Amino acid sequence: MSFVGEGNGAAAGAVAISVATPGDYIALLKPRVMSLVIFTALTGLMLAPTYVHPIVGFASLLAIAVGAGASGALNMWYDADIDAVMRRTSRRPIPSGRITRPEALSFGLILSAFSVFTLGIVANWFAAALLAFTIFFYAVIYTMWLKRSTPQNIVIGGAAGALPPMVGYAAAAGHISLASFVLFAIIFIWTPPHFWALALVKAGDYERAGVPMMPNVKGPDRTRLEILLYSLILAPIGVVPYFLGFASPVYGILSACLGCMFVGLAIQVFRVRTGAEADSRAKRLFGFSILYLFLLFAEILSERVIALVAGLLG
Repeated sequence: MSFVGEGNGAAAGAVAISVATPGDYIALLKPRVMSLVIFTALTGLMLAPTYVHPIVGFASLLAIAVGAGASGALNMWYDADIDAVMRRTSRRPIPSGRITRPEALSFGLILSAFSVFTLGIVANWFAAALLAFTIFFYAVIYTMWLKRSTPQNIVIGGAAGALPPMVGYAAAAGHISLASFVLFAIIFIWTPPHFWALALVKAGDYERAGVPMMPNVKGPDRTRLEILLYSLILAPIGVVPYFLGFASPVYGILSACLGCMFVGLAIQVFRVRTGAEADSRAKRLFGFSILYLFLLFAEILSERVIALVAGLLG
């Protein structure tokens, strides 16, 4: 923990008092990202054709959530120098001095080991290995390498954020399937337009930090084109669960409508390139992208829950 010294004339030494609060350690876990991981992993788990005991399912999701939090802590440990110069991250626990980098590293490594071994014990070791790979990919491949070396960082690195549905499915079934891979593909293709919409608005932050994000390296116009292209790919991929038969016609209609709206907003971002209105369109796409992913996975999840309940009652 972080310490400050308090001494007096009669005693040599100091009383160590931690300045970190439980909230600071929770912040290291990136709770908002963790909530998305839990949600998508739960969808993958429920998609599996294998019945999972509620206790096993809960423990598996808890392990996956802790693994996601460990990734966040390791990311903040390594990126403390970047976070210190970016407005939206400068108040995080490490740059603000409430937690030291060694503390964050130890915290992240302990949680990583705990999450992987817990998932292996309560579910299966294939899912545990996949979770370990996810943590490694995010903390090492993305954070330590891709983020600072290429404007394609979020494209390749997005695989880490797309893996939780496959981990959840593997926790239930002991293997992965085409259906779980489709969920992975949706998140993987969704990540670039989602993140680049924010990067258009926060380009100054990334420039100060020296992070080669797409708007800073290729320019905002190229970024807008990339957003549109990925959106055009995402829209049909979002409908694939219906065509493969693991989602209902309701999902098919919903995903098609949401995909068209996503493309429409991306076109607006592409067309409006200057002034406050350009930032407004980018923020609107960023906000809608979160709703888009939530509604797709919520529909699949709700359909699986309804089918499960109907099976138990029948």
